[in-house]
Amino acid sequence: MHHCTITLKPPIPHHVSSTHSHLIFPHSPRLTQSQSPLIFAPVYVRPRSVSNRTARALDVSVSKHSPNSSAPNGSVHDWKPKSVGVKNVDVATLGNLCVDIVLSVPKLPPPDVRDRKAYMDLLSASPPDKQYWEAGGNCNMAIAAARLGLHCIAIGHVGNEVYGQFLLDVLQDEGISMVGMSDNNTNVDSSAASYETLLCWVLVDPLQRHGFCSRADFSKEPAFSWMSKLSAQVKTAIKQSKILFCNGYGFDELSPGVIAAAVEYAVEVGTSIFFDPGPRGKSLSTGTTEEREALNLLLRMSDVLLLTSDEAESLTGIKNPVLAGQELLKQGVLTKWVIVKMGPRGSILITRSSISCAPAFEVNVVDTVGCGDSFVAAIAYGFIHNMPKVNTLAVANAVGAATATGCGAGRNVATLEKVIELISASNLKQNDKFWNELIDENFGVDEITSLSNLVVDGSDNRLNCVSLQKVVSELLPKLKSAQLERKVPF
Repeated sequence: MHHCTITLKPPIPHHVSSTHSHLIFPHSPRLTQSQSPLIFAPVYVRPRSVSNRTARALDVSVSKHSPNSSAPNGSVHDWKPKSVGVKNVDVATLGNLCVDIVLSVPKLPPPDVRDRKAYMDLLSASPPDKQYWEAGGNCNMAIAAARLGLHCIAIGHVGNEVYGQFLLDVLQDEGISMVGMSDNNTNVDSSAASYETLLCWVLVDPLQRHGFCSRADFSKEPAFSWMSKLSAQVKTAIKQSKILFCNGYGFDELSPGVIAAAVEYAVEVGTSIFFDPGPRGKSLSTGTTEEREALNLLLRMSDVLLLTSDEAESLTGIKNPVLAGQELLKQGVLTKWVIVKMGPRGSILITRSSISCAPAFEVNVVDTVGCGDSFVAAIAYGFIHNMPKVNTLAVANAVGAATATGCGAGRNVATLEKVIELISASNLKQNDKFWNELIDENFGVDEITSLSNLVVDGSDNRLNCVSLQKVVSELLPKLKSAQLERKVPF
């Protein structure tokens, strides 16, 4: 959450574009507006390390030995990594570790860049009371995943100050391990501002308008641009993990070269990659050469892509979310799933041979901050446990909705107890007209499956309806088992 934006209350669902949203802070100097959809170029990645301080362009080219060309009919499912090893960690998150500081202010910061910077420096001069602190960024996803019973590692950087210790304490309390990113660069002053834990100021005015801002918004370089390579500890963490989760906000902290090196190494050691470009995807697609190529690498080499319908359209130029998802699959090298978040309507999971749809759960929305991160955590849960795709969407919708019933992210994301309660209530927000219109095209797939309130499963020539009752009966025993096994109290 490093962009500076303003939204009006009541909260807008995390994956819905709001007509009530306005920019109060211009984008970071490193961001540019997208002029056209992202155009993919054929790419094969040769694993390499990033050895210099300034990220170089990725070493990418078309190769007769690429995964796409070596597999029959362009399929990549039989392509094998060089080395797999023991995977005793479920999820590792890459970067984007920050402390959110939520403050009520008389008025939001002024528009002038220098005045805003002075405003933020004034806020930063002394730590606000700890009651206003919360774990942010990828901590949200890691905490939600850990609460589902997954073994998680947070890979990233925190400073040697009170904020860094706060994050470490929160992660430890949630049963999440931390692997620090450092290349032992002797030229880096560990007391310098660039080495400190990244803070995101969440400012709320009397009209309940929110403004978000961090020091990353005032720099042309990533916050931790001094970091130039992956340490042995980071590589070990990636190799031992089943999933490496990356999101677009990671570019605000880490150079494109470091992110690319992590992706390439994950591919090499058989770690599945999850990527959620978020709002940064659009700006990265027209950013620097290094940013565009790193984005292209992530879009092609990720096993699972997660986007809102707007984000999918901005990257492909295709409005229909299913067709946009199919285009991302077509352009991918290792892509197995594309998941499109459809706001309060639900979500869609698209593979090369199937489409699965699940309406959202009906809840009283209090705050949507952290809902998207919680949703991703549950997708990882379903992916790791090889659950039916519609079941995976159902539990992800439930975890996202459970988070929306609370206030804030971090330690306030959904508990497993709340998820079980919500799934047991079985209250789907059914909108048959919307889903029928959405899939009223020939998508060229073998199967289209939809979660339904229907008591009995059924199908016609186009659509296979799976009853919520059946899915709930399959999910609850698994979730209750995870609840019994989980060591960290709720």
